[in-house]
Amino acid sequence: MHYSSGRWRLGLALSLLTVCLWGVLPIALKVVLQTLDVYTVIWFRFLVSFVLLATYLGIRGQLPQLGKLSANGWKLLAIATLMLAANYFLFMQGLALTSPANAEVIIQLATLLLGFGGLVVFQERYNLRQWLGVSVLTLGYVLFFRAQFTNLITSSSTYIFGSGLVVLGAVVWAVYALAQKQLLQSLSSAHIMLMIYGGCALLFTPLAKIDTIITLSNFHLVILLFCGLNTLIAYGAFAESLEHWEASRVSAVLALAPIVTLIAVEFTSLIAPNLIPPERLTILGVFGAFLVVGGSIAIALKKNRG
Repeated sequence: MHYSSGRWRLGLALSLLTVCLWGVLPIALKVVLQTLDVYTVIWFRFLVSFVLLATYLGIRGQLPQLGKLSANGWKLLAIATLMLAANYFLFMQGLALTSPANAEVIIQLATLLLGFGGLVVFQERYNLRQWLGVSVLTLGYVLFFRAQFTNLITSSSTYIFGSGLVVLGAVVWAVYALAQKQLLQSLSSAHIMLMIYGGCALLFTPLAKIDTIITLSNFHLVILLFCGLNTLIAYGAFAESLEHWEASRVSAVLALAPIVTLIAVEFTSLIAPNLIPPERLTILGVFGAFLVVGGSIAIALKKNRG
């Protein structure tokens, strides 16, 4: 089993960076999907991430030596690649059929599954305070997203189908994350992500409509480039956070992403109301947000003794 380095402050900082980037990503993707299809957007994000990371590692003379990877390592790498590719496809298809806030709410199932996976697979442990944090966090989500869950039940079949795709995307993402954490025994996080980016880009190349990218307006092209850079930086930070911190605690911090999304939706709707409609927050929802933050902190910041 892979064991964390114990540098929890660095793991926390990297997790928070990931939260910020993943929090604003659904809005950018929703805007890009106005002009491009799902396959092309996914292909572009993976290709940009692969090229930039390969260039960086090449300049530093740190490209991976694949001959050192065991047969079991190759299997884990294949699983991680396929699961991340499936996650991107399912999440973006679901996002196209729902809304940024709804998709970001449902995808949080992934972080909960990662947390419990860390407890089961890597024998990580929660103490009493952390279990209380899980309870507070869960209650906070129920309150904070009550309106979204109510809308989900009463919405059209297309909206419900899109939400179901996001649920499946959360499941396969948790499998990807656990496989990647185990791969850290054999490879650095940068090497793992380089090979995953390259493999996913190859998978989506036959489906991408590359010529449509040149027809984009400057605005949509900038947003598409942001999505590509977001993929590189966010997943790089996430992969490195697993090197230094337990998966269960990383997952607790990632649970803050929907709050970032809703704040970003509100801000975007103020400065560009034609892009994203605003989310209406109630007093109960605001209280739930505080519970989510408090629960995440209780889980994430409890240091090991000794």
